[in-house]
Amino acid sequence: MSGPNDVVANESVSVADADMPLYGAMGMTFMQFPALTTLSQSDAEVIVSGVPFDMATSGRSGSRFGPQGVRQASVNLVWEGARWPWTFALDDHLNVADAGNVKFKHGEPQTLVDNLEAHISQILNAGKSALTFGGDHFITLPVLRAYAKKHGPLALIHFDAHTDTYSGGSKYDHGTIFHHAVQEGLVDTEHSLQIGIRTAYTVENHPFEVLDAAWVGDHGPAETLKRIKQRVGDKKAYVSFDIDGLDPAFAPGTGTPVVAGISIDCALKIIRGLQGLNLVGMDVVEVAPAYDHAEITSLAGATLALEYLYVLAANKIA
Repeated sequence: MSGPNDVVANESVSVADADMPLYGAMGMTFMQFPALTTLSQSDAEVIVSGVPFDMATSGRSGSRFGPQGVRQASVNLVWEGARWPWTFALDDHLNVADAGNVKFKHGEPQTLVDNLEAHISQILNAGKSALTFGGDHFITLPVLRAYAKKHGPLALIHFDAHTDTYSGGSKYDHGTIFHHAVQEGLVDTEHSLQIGIRTAYTVENHPFEVLDAAWVGDHGPAETLKRIKQRVGDKKAYVSFDIDGLDPAFAPGTGTPVVAGISIDCALKIIRGLQGLNLVGMDVVEVAPAYDHAEITSLAGATLALEYLYVLAANKIA
């Protein structure tokens, strides 16, 4: 016997149009981009991936939830047909798909290293580029290894409070990644910069040009962009954005916050101004939603990533 609330199988039921569900699917993929099914058959030019890994962190853990936080916060950005100040809709010029999260064995960091490098290599070998959400900053090292195999040493545009060039850490350490990247020849230091730095590092023989946070604050995004473009030139460039490059007023949800950072307005103007450079990939890392307030750090990460995608689209149009 069926009750008044039971669904009767043979009864004709009117179903609402769910082509654009308002809430049911929100936050499942970044910007509600299609979920990737088969890489080889996808027409996406950029593949989004999450890396829920924070076993290399030296501060507060929790960035394993960064990909989830960024995807959820991106819900706030899907309503605009054309994001200000751009004059076109992103999906009119750039196809993007979300591949979900990279899988690895918890407690066995080397499985993350191997699986992530292989995952990014598959994306690149399919003729696509990667937008990757961490996770702690260690994830950038396997990503750069895959990129260097495909493209050779890259120009690195690195936003951070820390240089991450420290040589005394462990094998899995988010503070040593660019030391190893230099040692392994993954980046072209003569064409690379670090932006927003405001913690101690050995200045003598430092491999990168540094535009520290005080310099950026004094000179502004226009002068910062001028230095970036002079340095990078026409080299293939990879952008790595540690969310703690922003001041904690704009990004409290991170493991190693450092005051006196750059503002989200300044950062967006810099990312937007990268139009014209030969950009081949980006990651946004160190978002730790447990320390966030009102999702502002996750929203900052999502917005920076979306701005980068608009730059790629604008480069296609130009």
